Amino acid sequence: MKNKSSKAARREFFVGMGFILPSLLGFLIFTFIPVIISLVLSFTNWNFMQGWGAIKFNGLSNYIRLFSDEWFLNSYKNNILFTAITVPVLIALGLVMANIINKYIYGGSAVRTMIFIPYIASVVAVCTVWMVLLQPSYGPVNQVLKAIGVKNPPGWLADFKWSLPSIMIIYIWQQVGYYSIVFLSGLKGIPEDVYEAAKVDGASPLRQFFSITVPLISPTTFFLTIMGIIGSFKVFDQISILTQGGPGSSSSVMAYYVYRTAFEYFDMGYANTLAWALFVLVFLVTLVQWKLQDRFENE
Repeated sequence: MKNKSSKAARREFFVGMGFILPSLLGFLIFTFIPVIISLVLSFTNWNFMQGWGAIKFNGLSNYIRLFSDEWFLNSYKNNILFTAITVPVLIALGLVMANIINKYIYGGSAVRTMIFIPYIASVVAVCTVWMVLLQPSYGPVNQVLKAIGVKNPPGWLADFKWSLPSIMIIYIWQQVGYYSIVFLSGLKGIPEDVYEAAKVDGASPLRQFFSITVPLISPTTFFLTIMGIIGSFKVFDQISILTQGGPGSSSSVMAYYVYRTAFEYFDMGYANTLAWALFVLVFLVTLVQWKLQDRFENE
C-alpha cells in the first residue's frame, strides 16, 4: 500500500510540475533572469553599441553619480509630483463621475462608452490633438483665454512652468474614463437597501456619498490607487510625444530618462541604475500604501 501511495504521490507531483513548468520557464526566462542581469549591469559602465566586450564593472560609481545628476534629480522630483497630483485627482474625479452616472444619468451605457473612448484611443492621436489645442500662439485654448481678457496666457507645453502641469491635465483627461468604469463596477455591488435605509433616516445625498459610498467602495479605491501609482511611474508615451522631457528637464520623468539614457546616449549601465532607482521608489510608495490599507482595515 505504501509503494502504491508513494507512486501515486510522485505521479501527481510530476503531473503538477508538467502543468506549471511552462509558466515557470516563462517567468525565469522573461522576468527573473532579465532582472538579475539588469541588477548586475547597474554596476557597470557599458555602451551596448560596442558589444558585450565593452562591459566594465565600476562598482557603486553609477549609484553615486545619481546624486549629482541634474536630469535624474529633476526627473525623480517630477515623477513624485506627477504621482502625488494625478492619482488623487483621478480617484476623486473617477468616483464622483461614477456616482453621478450610476444614480442620476439615464442611458448610462452611452455615457460610459463616451468617457472610456479617450482611454482606448491612440496615444499619438490624443497627443496630436492636444498639441494643436495647446499651441501657444494660435491654439484654441489660448485664443479663448485671450478673448475673455487673459493678456498673457500660459505657453503650456513650451513653458518651463506649465509643461508638466499640461501633461498632467492630458493624462488625467485620458485616464479618468477608466477609473470611472471601474468605480461603476464597484458601485453596482453596494446594496440599494443601504441607501434606502439612509434616506429613511434623513441622510442627504452628500451624507450618503461620504458615509456609505466612500467606505463601501474602499476595496476598489485601494486597487485603483495601487494601479494608479504604478501607472504614473511608468508614464512615457505622453512625455515622449509632447515634450521629450523639455523644455530643459522641466517635464522629464524617470521612465523617459531611462529610455533616453539607454537608447539615445547608449549608456546601458547607467540606464539600469536609473531603472533600479525607479524600482526602489515604486516599491517604497507601494509598501507605504499597503501599510496604510492594513491599518485602515484593522480600525
